[in-house]
Amino acid sequence: MGDVDAALETLWRGADEIIREDELRERLASGRPLRIKAGFDPTAPDLHLGHTVLINKLRQFQALGHQVVFLIGDFTGRIGDPSGRSATRQPLTAEDVSRNAQTYREQIFRILDPERTEVVFNSTWMGEMSATDMIQLSARYTVARMLERDDFHKRYQANQSIAIHEFMYPLIQGYDSVALRADVELGGTDQKFNLLVGRDLQREYGQPPQVLITTPVLEGLDGVQKMSKSLGNFIGIREPAEEMFGKLMSISDTLMWRYFELLSFRALDDIARLRRDVDAGANPRDAKVALAEELVGRFHGEDAATAAHRSFVARFRQGAMPEEMPEHQLEAPEGGLSLVMTLKEIGLVSSTSEALRMLDQRAVRIDGERVESRDAVLPGGGVHVLQVGKRRFARVHLKKK
Repeated sequence: MGDVDAALETLWRGADEIIREDELRERLASGRPLRIKAGFDPTAPDLHLGHTVLINKLRQFQALGHQVVFLIGDFTGRIGDPSGRSATRQPLTAEDVSRNAQTYREQIFRILDPERTEVVFNSTWMGEMSATDMIQLSARYTVARMLERDDFHKRYQANQSIAIHEFMYPLIQGYDSVALRADVELGGTDQKFNLLVGRDLQREYGQPPQVLITTPVLEGLDGVQKMSKSLGNFIGIREPAEEMFGKLMSISDTLMWRYFELLSFRALDDIARLRRDVDAGANPRDAKVALAEELVGRFHGEDAATAAHRSFVARFRQGAMPEEMPEHQLEAPEGGLSLVMTLKEIGLVSSTSEALRMLDQRAVRIDGERVESRDAVLPGGGVHVLQVGKRRFARVHLKKK
């Protein structure tokens, strides 16, 4: 297993908290392969870079010789995780969960070693539970403990409804650790309470409590909210190489370092050197290119990353795209924002008639692509570079209402 101190140094990279480090040190020193659990509810068909923060940590464990248990929450996905929510979450249908779960299986091996990965579904054991079994499980935890969770506590204090099934979610996630006899469970910082329930339940069932490692939640393209497909601020790992490259180049210079911290496999000294160079006056675009090439290369191969870079240069830099441009934060309804109205609102045109005239002249571009229709719409989410003529540019950050 190698030196324990070196292993801990590796595992702390990109981690927010380890509960408890002394227990992890003891288990690493035992010399046996540990069972490392991480669960993902298949709430959308595609994994995005936010998911890979956790998956990269699983990869680190595999490199140290341990066994990863990739849990697909096809049972819990039908409940809906209430973590961080101020209202009851709508559950998915069995068909949605099944379809999305299959795509997860196909995507995770772009990062993980199949030889050291066990893919499991929590419906395997939860689907076999009788009503009596479920009641007996519920008897092992109290309502008072559930209300210690921040989001439940706030909703309770505000007299907002909390459905009984929402209490079941952390209970079932915790029982998953019992069923899998997990040594370590990984989760985002927003999952800390649920992970602690797993420790408690393992004690209840006579098992050594799992070690917990939490990882930071990655911000999306807007640099504010958690990366999420529903918010439109995500980068999917199956997106075409050129689209992925362009999205990464659209993030702010500040957010770039957060992505380096949580997504890059570069040596920390190398990242620190890049940051010193930028602080000393180097163009941050060059560091961003290095990040985009690394991440696109990881999911599409080095040749695709190189081609995506060339395409980006052809579409933007050779078109005299400025290094700096006005930034705008806008809210968009479900159907998106009218491009004509957006151009007017952010000041790229002086009037609706000018916007229509520029569109008719095919002088408007979105992310380097020429717009062909007066009825074009910006989707409600994500970051887009708008261009009118040769010299007017703006970067628009859209979030859904």
